[in-house]
Amino acid sequence: MKAIIHVGLKPGVLDPQGRAIARSLNDLGFDGVKDARQGKVIELDLTHTDEAAAKKDVTDMCEKLLANTVIESYRIDISTDE
Repeated sequence: MKAIIHVGLKPGVLDPQGRAIARSLNDLGFDGVKDARQGKVIELDLTHTDEAAAKKDVTDMCEKLLANTVIESYRIDISTDE
């Protein structure tokens, strides 16, 4: 199984990197960019065979290490290897 975790800042948390990205894109002529938020994607290859157990373990990983839950939110996508 594969887990893909999308981590980003919660709404209302200042994102200086996102602001710099949006400003730079505007400077390059991409005037349609109003705002940008920067985050990270983490991919894990898992040995789990049960999707529910995999989701639970990955949630625990996010809560303990992969995301700072005070200022970040995360979304987990679990898929089988095919």
